[in-house]
Amino acid sequence: MRPNDGIAAAFEATWPAAETARHGGIAVGRGRGAGGRVSSARAVGRWSGADLDAAEAQHLNWDQPPLFRAWDDEVDLIRALKNRGYRIDTPTLVLSAPLSALTDRPLPPVTAFAIWPPLAIQREIWAAGNIGPARQAVMEQVPHPKAALLGRIRDRAAGAGFVACHGDVAMVHGIEVLPDFRRQGLACWMMRQAAFWAADQGASRIALAVSGKNEVARAVYASLGFAVAGSYAYYLR
Repeated sequence: MRPNDGIAAAFEATWPAAETARHGGIAVGRGRGAGGRVSSARAVGRWSGADLDAAEAQHLNWDQPPLFRAWDDEVDLIRALKNRGYRIDTPTLVLSAPLSALTDRPLPPVTAFAIWPPLAIQREIWAAGNIGPARQAVMEQVPHPKAALLGRIRDRAAGAGFVACHGDVAMVHGIEVLPDFRRQGLACWMMRQAAFWAADQGASRIALAVSGKNEVARAVYASLGFAVAGSYAYYLR
């Protein structure tokens, strides 16, 4: 299924491709090494087989492997891709929650902050978790309002994340906690900080994407009041 229009729009706007080319009803993202989200093609209107051909050619022209992204209810597109030899990869859930579910208690002092631009330590934490310069460059492309999340535990910086608003939805991306500090509640406090920041921007909902196989993260988000709002997967050869 796909999320409602507000969440779907925020999903795209808060993690944009470096460049987008449209071929009929298919839009192709140029990711410049920043991962599948920004390097995939997706349906944006009525499409044809010729549009799929053109999208594949655009990928190759940009020296990136053909990759499509489809909401699970886009059955015609999924069928057409499978007929072309594409296989499903990385089923992903979009989760959302009302801000009120995360702003019901105050943050412990000096535990989490929302700032921009990111500090050097935040960039180091991201890089340690495979959110390197290319993905960090995506954050720079996002229009304001946006913030870099900093999480602290045991008197040191141990977590980093990114949040941006589009309409009344705040989307969180790139949550990373250093291995020695995981499973100690820091990610939860960072998410709550994102919600407090989003409330100050006039948002009413918060959302994120998580791998369907990441049961640990899904349980954490469920404990914060998140529920499934949509689901999608990538399709590659």
